[in-house]
Amino acid sequence: MQNQGTSVVSRPPLLRALGDREPPAEVVVDGKTYRRELVFKHDSWAATALYREDGGIQITCKFNRQTSIFGLPMKWLGRRLARRETWFLQRLAGLGIAPDHMGEVFVDGVRQEHAVARRYIPGAPLFKHQRVQDDFFPRLFAAVDSMHERGIAYVDLNKKENIVVGDDGRPYLVDFQIGYRQPETWLGRRRFSRAIFSQLALMDRYHVYKHLADCRPDLATPEELRRGREPPKVIRVLRVPADRLRYLRRRLLVAMGVRSGSGLSRTESDPEDAVRRSIRRSSE
Repeated sequence: MQNQGTSVVSRPPLLRALGDREPPAEVVVDGKTYRRELVFKHDSWAATALYREDGGIQITCKFNRQTSIFGLPMKWLGRRLARRETWFLQRLAGLGIAPDHMGEVFVDGVRQEHAVARRYIPGAPLFKHQRVQDDFFPRLFAAVDSMHERGIAYVDLNKKENIVVGDDGRPYLVDFQIGYRQPETWLGRRRFSRAIFSQLALMDRYHVYKHLADCRPDLATPEELRRGREPPKVIRVLRVPADRLRYLRRRLLVAMGVRSGSGLSRTESDPEDAVRRSIRRSSE
């Protein structure tokens, strides 16, 4: 891809979860063979791809970090991330907000401990000012509340691309990479632990209010609009270091030739699927 006449190179292997490899062309999950159709994204932490079985069933496979960083092994991290996400999918089964966990992933008879397979949710990421169905946000609020009741905070709801608008019009969450779970041991009952979870849950709800105010302000009450426009103190405190880290990361990618200009991911040679969709919408 080119950006305003400037050629932008692909990420170097160091900044790709699988290095110079792509997600496998074929996987076996629950005894069924699936073939790769599309790579959604391949960033520093994971490569995610769409697979289809001969019978037409589609799944998404996420392959977590395997490439070492300056000689430091990272396979352990890939396995840990896969176990965490599997736990979230299984814990949220039946809520209707997360895709079904499909089972262990095998390639050439070898179990891929760093991989997670989940049922594919037909749909597209939520985008700015999208006019979703009237019941979309009530469903999303109810699902988020149910997650919190189970001791789970999503944490990353600020990103619209993490919210999928299903072809059925319902909301789905598909990436639990940085989700938080309240410890089920004595530690989770301590006051400081409850306080941390309370703040993370508050962040989740604020971000849903923010998306509601952006996409369906006509359905929001004045109080809901206010909540979506006034971030809680915890977000205001965390925003400064988060913005600084984001800026430094973008400048690093620009310096390495992976991105150009302001360093936004849309200038990358092979951005993730949500960015590709955004580029297509802006050019229509």
